Amino acid sequence: MNDLLVLSAEDVTRLLSMDDCIGLMEATLASLAHGKAVLPLRTVIPLPGGAGWLYTMPAFAADPPALAVKLITIFPGNHGGPLPSHQGVLLLFDAENGRPAALIDATEVTALRTAAVSAVATRLLARSDATELALIGAGVQARTHLDALRRILPIRRVRVWSRDFAHAREFAERARALHDVEIEAVPDAGQAAVGADVICTVTGSRTPVLRGEWVKDGAHVNAVGASTPDAREVDSALAGRARIFVDQRDAALAEAGDILIPMREGVLPADFTPVEIGDVVTGRAPGRRAPAEVTLFKSLGLAVEDAACARLLFDRAQSAASARGDPTAETSG
Repeated sequence: MNDLLVLSAEDVTRLLSMDDCIGLMEATLASLAHGKAVLPLRTVIPLPGGAGWLYTMPAFAADPPALAVKLITIFPGNHGGPLPSHQGVLLLFDAENGRPAALIDATEVTALRTAAVSAVATRLLARSDATELALIGAGVQARTHLDALRRILPIRRVRVWSRDFAHAREFAERARALHDVEIEAVPDAGQAAVGADVICTVTGSRTPVLRGEWVKDGAHVNAVGASTPDAREVDSALAGRARIFVDQRDAALAEAGDILIPMREGVLPADFTPVEIGDVVTGRAPGRRAPAEVTLFKSLGLAVEDAACARLLFDRAQSAASARGDPTAETSG
């Protein structure tokens, strides 16, 4: 594997812009809705004591062919420290002969594609006049979600909350230097959420950080942080009040505590069937139906999204090498 392409986090940000990633995720979700992907449920290994999890996420996407597996760890205790909560690697294989083609830093891929998928969902589900954004959480995903959502909505005001107020304040200071928008750190999650048009929960919390009573009529919520059946960021009152969308139905009904816990409590029916966002992308299902409707997109993150990113990154790296006259540049099937 001497010709294995290795791409760092810096390579990922150089080769894949947020605008490009939003377009790629929209196309990938549409392809998934049309059955052009093989996507088994991911395997999760919990570590003793609840310190973290190791996820194995394989997928195949047909157009263009992308065969990949992501290995990623989630350590919620890293929030606020020097290391991100999500770290891992993404391995791309040649879809024609099975040869390992690229090893890619998955941390930045995950950060980009997760926010890009939220942007796709928000464009379909939020009110077009949404101007106020609440970020519940102040880590990596807060950074990329702010970047992504400002590209698809006229966001003018942002409130950010973190359990550690110092982290929220530091985030607001950094974000003000990058974005021409009013950004305020607040000491209470309710203070961030009340009045917001769009709310993103991007925390490592296992218990609700967003309550239904804080969410105004017409708001849209992206619930991003929780990814196990016994963890959730939104309470049952919000789940029972909102129209719920997911990235993949089978995964959500196996892993999403934001949905499964309200089902166990009887707030959602035992046969509850959320809408897949890919069906909204393709026009098979309606998005927002009324100005006052509360919409909730539960994001788990799909391996097919990573596979699509890996293929695009590989192709762009190969094109850049060819432009430089690198004789080792080649294409993947």
